[in-house]
Amino acid sequence: MTPRIYIGLIFLMVCLSGFSQENPQRSKSSAGEADKKEKRASADFGSVADHQRFLDSARVNRQTDLEKSIDFIAKSISSLGEQGNKTALSQSLSTLGEIYLYHRQYDLAIANFKDALVAMPSNRTKILLGKAYVSNNQFEDAENTLSPLIDIKNMVPYQRIELYEALGDANKGRSEWKEAIDYYKEGLRIAEKNMVSPKIIDLNSKIADAYAGGDKNIEAEGFYNNSLNLSRTVAPERVIQENEKVADFYNQKNRFQDEIQLRKKSLSELQQLGDAKGAQKESAGPSADTITSQRINYKIANAYIAQDKLDEAIPYLERSIVEADAEDDLVVQKDATRKLSEVYRNKGDFSKALESYQAYVTVVDSLYVRKEEEISRAARLSRDIANKQNRISSLEQERELSQSKYSLAVTEQKLFAETSKRQQWIIYSLIFGLLLMGITALLYYRSNKQQKLANNLLALKSLRTQMNPHFIFNALNSVNNYIAKSDERSANRFLSDFSILMRSVLENSEEDFIPLSKELELLELYVKLEHSRFADKFDFEINIDKRIDIESFRIPPMLLQPYIENAIWHGLRYREEKGFLRIGVQQLTQDLLEVTVEDNGIGRKKSAELKTSNQKKQKSKGMGNIRKRIQILNDMHKNKVEVSISDLYDDQTGTKVSLKLKK
Repeated sequence: MTPRIYIGLIFLMVCLSGFSQENPQRSKSSAGEADKKEKRASADFGSVADHQRFLDSARVNRQTDLEKSIDFIAKSISSLGEQGNKTALSQSLSTLGEIYLYHRQYDLAIANFKDALVAMPSNRTKILLGKAYVSNNQFEDAENTLSPLIDIKNMVPYQRIELYEALGDANKGRSEWKEAIDYYKEGLRIAEKNMVSPKIIDLNSKIADAYAGGDKNIEAEGFYNNSLNLSRTVAPERVIQENEKVADFYNQKNRFQDEIQLRKKSLSELQQLGDAKGAQKESAGPSADTITSQRINYKIANAYIAQDKLDEAIPYLERSIVEADAEDDLVVQKDATRKLSEVYRNKGDFSKALESYQAYVTVVDSLYVRKEEEISRAARLSRDIANKQNRISSLEQERELSQSKYSLAVTEQKLFAETSKRQQWIIYSLIFGLLLMGITALLYYRSNKQQKLANNLLALKSLRTQMNPHFIFNALNSVNNYIAKSDERSANRFLSDFSILMRSVLENSEEDFIPLSKELELLELYVKLEHSRFADKFDFEINIDKRIDIESFRIPPMLLQPYIENAIWHGLRYREEKGFLRIGVQQLTQDLLEVTVEDNGIGRKKSAELKTSNQKKQKSKGMGNIRKRIQILNDMHKNKVEVSISDLYDDQTGTKVSLKLKK
């Protein structure tokens, strides 16, 4: 059940409460009415205690369970009974606003604070409303709400500190630095006079922020030092927060050594603290960015990189990646992995740069999936908000109508005149809404199409860089066997051919398509390498129709190699007699070419039966990559490649692979 459903229940309870006041059962006797009043008085006496108990429970669950805390608010309103104490109702709505303010649901917080002020005005609720406006970037509304409170006498000192702090925040949000500093300093004066330590630290830090925003760096650094020194006298969590805040200031001013020194202190404090997440969440809300060791390590690395100290940056980036992976912090892991790849590239270590970049691609894919899930959840939540808010508005209107029927009779003519205007506005709004929906749909379609193309290109790049690990492993084993037999000449010859093949594969790894002639050269070299290892198992031939202009056809690189490898390793290798591998190229039409790979091996069915249990558990990455590449390429190039696999003979022996390639 979503929080909006609970709000609907709250208003429903209030509406039903008002309805019950307008429809008493008049058929009861006077004695029955007296008994009911006596029982109601007894129930109202107990409702005050229940109301406070439910409010306390809501505050306790505010940080850990949003729905549970809202449920307690609903119970607190329900406990008020039919009479509905306005002061208690205001407390409930104000507490609900605080809950939403903590969870960064600013629109809902503002609405509840306004309702609380309608029920019963209070300075505390007005200050909370001003804070909600500031958090929602409605700085002018915040100042209009808070400014009249300055002239109120006998305000509690802590509330007056919060008032000046909120006014300072509103002016800082509008870049009115001087006014913000004046408000903060007035709040600081009151806090120091009344020895409110947490606010003294907060205001020193905010004054420093305002001076920094106005490019008064000397004054800013002075107040930052004050906040740092004061924070050391309170909780360790606060020391870490102030350290990071000042470190960010040093970063903006290119004072990287000071920044690094301060962030290293933060790391030390975090290690001693053990768990800084809870403290950070307590003060900043559940949606705030937490101060974690992986973030600090990443920022230290950036400071070293800014000074061109790449070797010093690498260990911090590696620690950041490991810690982010352990904490499932994909955002920091993505940024740190990408930065590490750039550092290795700048150092000239391209192999490690490529390895880090491939890890970055993997993290980006995971982050993309998570973002899609978050977007889906946000869309569902938005629909729920719209439905529930419409229902809440409807219930509120019904309650107001039931309580003020006499006023509707007086204003009936005015409402009739306004109805026609409202209908026109509704029609205009619908037309505008349809246009807006059409534009939004078009933009979404274009964005989705571009994103799909980018994903396809990224997937192709990843798949192209993969070479069959079985072939590499077995090829190196062959070299090892030659060396073990002291056949140095064969080992050198095999290794030379193998290096030529690998060099060609790497050169072609960035291309979607290469000339068919180049692919056939690679295949011939590959088959020769395999034949040198299994000369007693098969012979081969490559037949190319001389009438074909193979230079005019292009093919994805290393597309046929896995099929040939399967033919040798799973078909011909298990024959008792020497087998034969045939590769043929023939032209079907002017724009269509067919490449066939035929072997008279044991066949696919027999090969599957001979697989060991360990081999059955493992999935063929080579064939899987080929299928993915063909699917993506056909999607991008409109069915350019078509592959079919069949048995060569009726007794299910032998295998034929047919690849049809459009010009």
